[in-house]
Amino acid sequence: MDTSKHTMSRLFDQLGLPSDEKSIEAFITRYSPLPREIALQDAPFWSESQSQFLEEGLEDDSDWAEVIDELDAMMRH
Repeated sequence: MDTSKHTMSRLFDQLGLPSDEKSIEAFITRYSPLPREIALQDAPFWSESQSQFLEEGLEDDSDWAEVIDELDAMMRH
């Protein structure tokens, strides 16, 4: 069982996206601000599998939920 703390970089790895700090910042800049009425996992820029991963991470309150919530907050500013 992986008990290591999940980071934003690891989340982007899981989503199949470039995960270095500069790439994460560029992604957030490109797609922000995400309107409040759109749930993070329903945003149009995710693939179906990315959306499903985010949705399951939040619904199951998995160990990914905290970093997914952090990404959500970053995308709203």
